[in-house]
Amino acid sequence: MDGPPIDRRDYVRRLLEAYRATPGTSGAVHRADRLLAARLHERGVPLEAVENAFVLAATRRMIRPAGAVPLGTIRSLAYFSPVIEEVLQLQVSQEYFQYLRHKLPRVASAR
Repeated sequence: MDGPPIDRRDYVRRLLEAYRATPGTSGAVHRADRLLAARLHERGVPLEAVENAFVLAATRRMIRPAGAVPLGTIRSLAYFSPVIEEVLQLQVSQEYFQYLRHKLPRVASAR
């Protein structure tokens, strides 16, 4: 997940754009979300890892048993913090996350 260094401003902008576009989120960004995004940059968390966490969490939320109680809207970037940490520890190939990226729109449209 290593890539060229990205400056803080671009990192935060791109992360928040990905957050807003993630199914299940409100699309609103708050000050706390910006601060968390900046902290992730300071920690050196790869943007790709955060985007993978968004995909993994969104897919998990959508692939639920039929008749399950609907989940509420995600209103904070902090919701994804545990999944970001999980993704950082995973030993999963990038192809898995590509698979989820392709599956997610189909699952979303079926709901």
